[in-house]
Amino acid sequence: MSGQPNRPPPGAGSQSFEPTPPKPPIPAQPVGLRWLPFIFAAGAVFWLVQLAQFAATVAAPAGRDQLQQLLVQEGVKSDLSTWITIEAIVGFFFVIVAATLHATAYFGLKARKPWGWVAAVIVAAAWSLILVGIPMLVLLIRASTRRAYGIP
Repeated sequence: MSGQPNRPPPGAGSQSFEPTPPKPPIPAQPVGLRWLPFIFAAGAVFWLVQLAQFAATVAAPAGRDQLQQLLVQEGVKSDLSTWITIEAIVGFFFVIVAATLHATAYFGLKARKPWGWVAAVIVAAAWSLILVGIPMLVLLIRASTRRAYGIP
């Protein structure tokens, strides 16, 4: 213990005699990555617009009729309302998960948290299935980008 040996111990709620250790500085985000969170924000907005359009299609009688005609054209002979319900549930689930992952990536990357980087990699991997996400995935996997977000 440092300080004077005859000094009484600090009282409850008072500051200790030991200086608090300095917090490690947060490394500055590389200049080339400042735009990265906004790509995922744009993706979240895109999926929210898709959600609104799909909800309007399912809610409107004309939209449900259009879905029934598509199912009949594809040769579905069983209960059409069950198939439309299944399609609506799967569609809503997919779009909500996509919007949530994009939003998680945005807020995590903006706060420079490791979970944001993980969400961004998941989103980029999903987009890479249609070739759009491959450049983003390569950027996220780079060692300098991983270090910037605290991933070893």
